[in-house]
Amino acid sequence: MESVIFYVFAISTVITATAVVTVRNPVHAALFLVLTFFTSAIIWMTLEAEFLAISLVLVYVGAVMVLFLFVVMMLDINIARLREGFVRYLPIGIGVALIMLGL
Repeated sequence: MESVIFYVFAISTVITATAVVTVRNPVHAALFLVLTFFTSAIIWMTLEAEFLAISLVLVYVGAVMVLFLFVVMMLDINIARLREGFVRYLPIGIGVALIMLGL
């Protein structure tokens, strides 16, 4: 049963971490990052490392994410300009991804 809980939260951690990188809205990315931190803390709890789990929640979710959300909310981000920059750097990103994968 313990390994099932571990694998469920490990898969959800990978999914939410992928969502942090792929969503367009920075506020949604920050909220997915909070969810990633919580699922990582649950993984630490299943590995019987309670101190690391509590410190991860207190430090990252409690302090860093509040600061990050404050900065994101104060910025005026133009989404249309972000999209054109994404398309422009897409070939470079694909090349770096292929190099990292060893293809």
